[in-house]
Amino acid sequence: MTPARHHLVWDWNGTLLDDLDLVVRATNVAFASAGGPAITADEHRVRFRRPVADYYAEMLGRAMDDEAYGRLDRIFHDAYRAGLTSCALAADATAAIAAWPGSQSLLSMWFHDELVPTVHTYGLTPHFTRVDGLRSAVGGGSKAEWLAKHLAELGLAGGEVVLIGDSLDDADAAISVGARCVLYTGGISDPARLRASGHPTADTLTSAVNLAHTLP
Repeated sequence: MTPARHHLVWDWNGTLLDDLDLVVRATNVAFASAGGPAITADEHRVRFRRPVADYYAEMLGRAMDDEAYGRLDRIFHDAYRAGLTSCALAADATAAIAAWPGSQSLLSMWFHDELVPTVHTYGLTPHFTRVDGLRSAVGGGSKAEWLAKHLAELGLAGGEVVLIGDSLDDADAAISVGARCVLYTGGISDPARLRASGHPTADTLTSAVNLAHTLP
């Protein structure tokens, strides 16, 4: 049966890619470089937010100007790259992708030039009509403007689209273009926060796809 919204946009980090542990390790490398605290995965899931500069400022207890944040962002990404080969896809990622009957694409806030070959390495490229990452030198901002550009390149209106992601920023981005969002609790965000948001939530990616089928 064709869903009411025929196109599915996948998030990458923390959704299709199970990289929470690596994100926490890389974040701790960045914090340590600034004399900050070490965090656990549970603490990170509760406190993480975008823009990431605000999260860093809270955790480090001081204001974060562009120069200071840019330095920490580079340290984070260097540590993240060093451990990326240790990451696997979410347990049911390929099954979930196969379960969607419409078209699919991928939008990530990971750097575009690194995202595209990484997605190819996992054998997923043929499933997506388009793969877009961040086309910027520094990460950490909102996904909304990038989702608008992604859909414009696909020639799609928000009313045709469901996004599956693991953060409230994914939901906010979806709302900004008139799309719907299903939030996956297995990623970077605290599940209780996601469930309290009012958006549909799912504990597995296949369940998320099943929910996406039903959204008007």
